[in-house]
Amino acid sequence: MELRQVRLKPATPEDDAALAARASRGDRLAFGLLVERHYPRILGRAWRVTGRRDLAEDVAQDVCVKLATAIRTYRGDARFTTWLYPIIHTTAIDGVRKAGRETPTEPDDLAVLIDGHGQQHPADERLAGAELWAAVRRLSPKQRDAVLYVYGEEMSHAEAARLLGCSEATVSWHLHEARKRLKTLLES
Repeated sequence: MELRQVRLKPATPEDDAALAARASRGDRLAFGLLVERHYPRILGRAWRVTGRRDLAEDVAQDVCVKLATAIRTYRGDARFTTWLYPIIHTTAIDGVRKAGRETPTEPDDLAVLIDGHGQQHPADERLAGAELWAAVRRLSPKQRDAVLYVYGEEMSHAEAARLLGCSEATVSWHLHEARKRLKTLLES
């Protein structure tokens, strides 16, 4: 019997929607594939909000648990990742509140800093990224969320506005104010 290597094509939003539909009907395999596919994004986003590896891992686990019941509410009106972001964000904010305070990035966290797509960065970029995300966590909640969605998750202003419940102009204003504040924070 001859074995052939099979090349899998990259996942598409349509693949996510199909898996989510199956998972919402109780298909555990589909749910597992969704979690596996999106776990690096969940962990990266949780780290950006919490600034701590241990807390980010706890948040990522909490997101997966919440996702198991929330998946039934996914209707396919938006991309799966767009639907997932508020769950990650709310869970991360709750995790920070439970921890009692936001803490700066710990030195051990620099070695495991990942972006929202599960890719590791060279050491010098990690340090700069860690300082930047630590400063982002010090912004007001609305500015922080706008930065996280638009720059951290590479959403359009329209997508971020929909998730934040405001207009695109408001997202742009929050980003403008965030840039000014970040400049001050990073210069000091």
